[in-house]
Amino acid sequence: MRRRARRDQQEQEAAAYEAQSAAYRAPQPAAAPPATPPPPAPPPASTVSSGASLLDQLRELGQLRDDGVLTEEEFATQKGRLLNQ
Repeated sequence: MRRRARRDQQEQEAAAYEAQSAAYRAPQPAAAPPATPPPPAPPPASTVSSGASLLDQLRELGQLRDDGVLTEEEFATQKGRLLNQ
């Protein structure tokens, strides 16, 4: 009788071990791909929206230079910034 009880216990342990092993061998779900970062923000809108406003800004710079508010160097710097936008 002891042998039979021992054999039953061994069979139960073997079945439990096999079930546990099968769970480890089961395919694991694939990890979700990493979230994509948001797209970069668009560059700020240019202050010059059309050729006419650029011309107006250049005229204003010229007037400030002529009035003595801007030096020739300041005028050239600001003009370069406007034209390179």
